[in-house]
Amino acid sequence: MTEAPLVRLVDDDPDLLAAQVQSLKIAGFRAEPFTEPAEALRGLGPDWPGVVLSDVRMPGMDGFQVFERIHALDPDLPVILLTGHGDVPMAVAALKRGVYDFLTKPIGGGPLAAALARAVSSRALVLENRALRQQQQAGAAAETRLIGQSPVMMHLRETVGRVAETGGDVLILGPGGSGKETVARAIHRQSPRRARAFVHVACAALDETRFEAEMLGAEPQGRNPRLPGRLESAHRGTLYLDEIDALSPALQAALLALIEAREIRPPGAAAPRALDLRVIASSSADLARLMREGAFRSDLYYRLAGITLTLPPLAERREDIPELFRHFLIEAAARLDLPAAPVTGTVKARLAGYGWPGNLRELRQFAESHALGLSPFDAAGEGEDGPGLAGLVAEYEAELIRDALRLAEGNATQAMARLRLPRKTFYDKLNRHGIRPADFRVNDG
Repeated sequence: MTEAPLVRLVDDDPDLLAAQVQSLKIAGFRAEPFTEPAEALRGLGPDWPGVVLSDVRMPGMDGFQVFERIHALDPDLPVILLTGHGDVPMAVAALKRGVYDFLTKPIGGGPLAAALARAVSSRALVLENRALRQQQQAGAAAETRLIGQSPVMMHLRETVGRVAETGGDVLILGPGGSGKETVARAIHRQSPRRARAFVHVACAALDETRFEAEMLGAEPQGRNPRLPGRLESAHRGTLYLDEIDALSPALQAALLALIEAREIRPPGAAAPRALDLRVIASSSADLARLMREGAFRSDLYYRLAGITLTLPPLAERREDIPELFRHFLIEAAARLDLPAAPVTGTVKARLAGYGWPGNLRELRQFAESHALGLSPFDAAGEGEDGPGLAGLVAEYEAELIRDALRLAEGNATQAMARLRLPRKTFYDKLNRHGIRPADFRVNDG
């Protein structure tokens, strides 16, 4: 379960400090109280995840001095100053010096919680962007991996590991852009064949005139050496048939005959050569339905479908989207030789609220556009002007509701209390955004 946002409180009045701790606890924060400013500075630094709320008028070290010390440790660590003696010039001077916010006493719990929530969000964004830059500087692997901590992805990684060791042929199904080739490469990479070739065949590009040359190779032309075919190249490795449903019935029959024979006779060869390969096929279509309709050969289907993996669309594992986006952003920045672009609140709202019908492929394109400094809304297909303020606010609202439900593990009553929403308003918003509390409940079974 996600921890509550962290706030370090500094006030020399123990009674006021205790009251603030209780108030912030009710508002959903985790408070660390200190009556001694010097003690409150301990442990702060670039990796500290919280924000600081400090009184201004204190003996020994006042709030401005606390801010200056913290600012020297980390200029991006938000400090909010609270005083009963504030005036406009003091507030302006504080903000110019880098204080995140300046509040005057007395202040209600709502405005204080709102200011702290903004500061916490700002801090999280800073730490996230720092992590991005660190990963980029560390040379994060550009190779595509099975990324995500959602239950479906954890199960998929376990399954891929088991399937990789079996050596059997595999059929991978899933919507376009859901990562079928990624899974195929992961199976190959974890299998005993990992030291051999992974040969990708785009079935949609094959036709009767090119099939034999592509699969078996071509005769040598003059001084040019003989070009090996895909099957020969995949010997002892893995042959990946991408979108196999794109093959015509005649090519389906020819392909089945080749892989069933387990030997090939390349053009110009004096004798057949042994063929040892693993076949992994993928499709975005319902192959079982195509088979029943006579559009896909049943013998080829049953030859491939002994082990079948079905991948979900990205919309069914939304909790993986931030991590995937970070990975794609680092990958794009490394490829384009650019620094990792900051992940702004606008981008986070887009990640949270957009449906991603193009799945991983669309998310990768969005990350690349962001790395290049293009409009995130243009990249997400919203037009030149984006969704506008109303759309952005709706996306942000939806993500706040999802966060509250995650913290409450799907308990709607607790989420309502955290958001301070009446029951009817809360459920109206759930319906408007298509959010179901049941999706956030922890399965103890």
